Amino acid sequence: MFNPWIDLSLSILEAQQVILLRTIRLAQGGKRAELEAKRMMSEKIEAMGRAGAMMLMGASAERIARLYGNKISANRKRLSR
Repeated sequence: MFNPWIDLSLSILEAQQVILLRTIRLAQGGKRAELEAKRMMSEKIEAMGRAGAMMLMGASAERIARLYGNKISANRKRLSR
């Protein structure tokens, strides 16, 4: 990690890519869109629960941000195929 602000900015840009790719997938409709919508909701609920637990256990903001960053990167790679 270079600088937390740079890392945050890069994560925001990558999140925008995921939003675009998911929007395209959902707009196409069909079974893939349905599965993506379900995956999107379950991932958000799971990430929120994990982040909350991490906060209660005293994890740093950097560590929690890394949790979200890893999910964002994985989604971008998966949706780009």
